[in-house]
Amino acid sequence: MYMLDPLIEVDRVISELRRGGMVRVEQSGSSIVMLAVDAVDADNFKFLSQFDTSPIGLVLTGTRLNVLGIDQSDRPISVLTSAHNLSLELVEFLANPLSVLMSPPSLDDLNIRDANALEASCITLAKLSRLLPAALVIQDVPMTDIPTVKASLIDDYMKNAANSLTQVSQARVPLENAEDAQVIAFRPRDGGIEHLAIIIGKIDPLKPVLVRLHSECFTGDLVGSLRCDCGSQLRGAISEMSKSGSGILLYLAQEGRGIGLVNKLRAYQLQDSGFDTVDANLQLGFDSDERNYLPAAQMLQILGIHQVRLMTNNPAKVDSLQRCGIEVSERVPHIYPSNKHNDEYLRVKAKKSGHLFEI
Repeated sequence: MYMLDPLIEVDRVISELRRGGMVRVEQSGSSIVMLAVDAVDADNFKFLSQFDTSPIGLVLTGTRLNVLGIDQSDRPISVLTSAHNLSLELVEFLANPLSVLMSPPSLDDLNIRDANALEASCITLAKLSRLLPAALVIQDVPMTDIPTVKASLIDDYMKNAANSLTQVSQARVPLENAEDAQVIAFRPRDGGIEHLAIIIGKIDPLKPVLVRLHSECFTGDLVGSLRCDCGSQLRGAISEMSKSGSGILLYLAQEGRGIGLVNKLRAYQLQDSGFDTVDANLQLGFDSDERNYLPAAQMLQILGIHQVRLMTNNPAKVDSLQRCGIEVSERVPHIYPSNKHNDEYLRVKAKKSGHLFEI
């Protein structure tokens, strides 16, 4: 019998969630039905509410509950239920990051408990889907024709996808500040989102290679947003590599520190309401940085690179890459002038995220 690839199994439920559908998460004989909060409306909420034998639970990150002031414990993921059943209004308030602008409903009947392994996997799945890390769940009820996935496959997805990356294309692409350049595309085995390597000059793999890990930034890289320094860092890194003779810029599909473009725009809206960069991510229910550097390590290993001079202001990036098996022989500072739109953003990077530069 044909066995479905574990990565493709997860991709199928990701697609279903992004279309607003429900999926089943199972493991060891237990299962739950999940609906991403991003997709909740009056109709599907009413549908879930009809199952009297299984009350609806709202799964949220501890980060989200902390910023709401509802639960200050160190629980990473919690499930909320209500003695009188959750209402759509209450779900909207608890899960919507813009609820800080709403009048809070009564929370008197709210119950909070630790999430079990299946419920925790639902949060991981929502993040993989680039949706808010929040989900409605009910104990498995009679539903047919909904995609099903094992929780263990969800939990292993990032590692498996990174380990399965292969080089799929390569082309010479002369750049404005680096004419001797080529771009190599890497794709995971499930056909998911590609990561890119921009190779400048001739690389000597026997010496530490100048490398920049650059997470994609549509706003900064492509349309020239002044809210961040990403565009300056991207073009500046390529220029510096060209001047030094060679280098590799890994362009990683991890928009918005790993939360996705839509959620990054939500974070921008929160920032315009007074939150800083880190606090806006926490308000959304994410960690301050959700990026994963396993894909970067795998790409470097495929390219035969095991020792790098890492172009970054972020010591955490150095530590993360080394934990993935790449030796970092030197951290190369990568600092560009601020402007009136990103000055505070850079200050927060230094103060809260440990970036090493003077603002």
